[in-house]
Amino acid sequence: MKRKLLLSASWAIVAVAALAQGAPLETVLIRDVPHVRQKPDFCGEACAEMYLKKLKRDADQDYVFDQSELDPVLGRGCYTRELATALKKIGFKIGKVWSEVPVRTSREKLDEEFARLHADLAAGVPSIVCMRYNDRPKSTEHFRLVLGYDAKTEEVVFHEPAEEDGAYRRMARAKFLEIWPLKYSAETWTLIRLRLEPGKLAEARAADGFTNADFAQHIHKLRDRLPHDGFSIVIAKPFVVIGDEPLETVQQRAAATVQWAVKRLKSDFFQKDPEVILDIWLFRDSTSYEEHAELLFKSKPTTPFGYYSRRDGALVMNISTGGGTLVHEIVHPFIESNFPECPSWFNEGLASLYEQASERKGHIIGLTNWRLAGLQKALGKGKVPAFETLCGTTTREFYDRDRGTNYSQARYLCYYLQERGLLVKYYAAFRKNCDTDRTGYKTLLSILNEDDPDAFRKRWEEFVLGLTFDD
Repeated sequence: MKRKLLLSASWAIVAVAALAQGAPLETVLIRDVPHVRQKPDFCGEACAEMYLKKLKRDADQDYVFDQSELDPVLGRGCYTRELATALKKIGFKIGKVWSEVPVRTSREKLDEEFARLHADLAAGVPSIVCMRYNDRPKSTEHFRLVLGYDAKTEEVVFHEPAEEDGAYRRMARAKFLEIWPLKYSAETWTLIRLRLEPGKLAEARAADGFTNADFAQHIHKLRDRLPHDGFSIVIAKPFVVIGDEPLETVQQRAAATVQWAVKRLKSDFFQKDPEVILDIWLFRDSTSYEEHAELLFKSKPTTPFGYYSRRDGALVMNISTGGGTLVHEIVHPFIESNFPECPSWFNEGLASLYEQASERKGHIIGLTNWRLAGLQKALGKGKVPAFETLCGTTTREFYDRDRGTNYSQARYLCYYLQERGLLVKYYAAFRKNCDTDRTGYKTLLSILNEDDPDAFRKRWEEFVLGLTFDD
């Protein structure tokens, strides 16, 4: 194999000379190359994956994209320059990628370049070519993996990544030479070919979490859903943030709120990211929020602030009301992926805690907020249930029965634990003991080292009644 590769350059010279003398090219074929269907706009990446599989490399088209250094927020696959970067990083010797073809001598030049492609095939080296998808005038550019040439029928043999049954397709050489050149000008055409001669191939490594390719594919689909061109997209892993404010504003919100909260929440509580990439829609005001929520998700918001919809894979926010609700809603998908058995009282209590958030020694903390006044009033009237009752509420009971009091009681129980340095410890213990303590009440008493629930309740009430909040 190495000897054949060393001879490929001289073989190309012989082949070009033979063409000049009218001699036909021989039949060549690289066999047993698996076919792979491309993901949207990943035609070049899929071509590379096919030959990597032939070489027994465990690397897919996502891996190829991730080597390209292409910003996934663009929501597209690799163009030639980016694909070349990826292939070289993987370890392929791709050769001269771009060749200029003067139109006045195009036939001779095309034959020369085709002879070089053929010589590589004879040496066992396939090529990825960029060409028009078909011979229609406005046809898009497309990558194909060239694997052979049939001299009897004068057909090029290739893998078509865009179709399921695209293995070892055939195309008349004349048509191939018609759609291979990219005709950017009337004087000069451009030929693009990336050789796949293996050098020292890098070992593919399993990705940890969502990859750049995952985000590129997600955004590729997302762009078709944008209501108009006034929306900007920013990646704030593991989320995608979309907003109808200026790009700089959306970027600032993604960094200062989303990434700030995610980093600290993961540090203290959550090991796993949400199971899918979720969109965070930040609408600039109430009008935009209400109109676009209905347009995109076919339902009117039931809150003026924002909400999380698991069904739609989206956090939908009226960002003009501030970032508190956003941080609240960010907690919910993390709870889903890390603590799916979590009861509503703790899910909402922890989320509500961070509606008014800051940090202490690098850790996220909740501050007192607007829910305090209602809770203090309810305590004064004796309308706040026992903690055993709160912890034992079903999902329906939590949301339908004394909803405001349930939220505020759960929040300020979490706040109490936080201020005593016990919240993170309680979360870990509750999650661990959930099979035997579904409500978390027994774990709560254990973490507090309490054997007298009434005495604890009294101390908690005194604590809450002594808190203040300046709106």
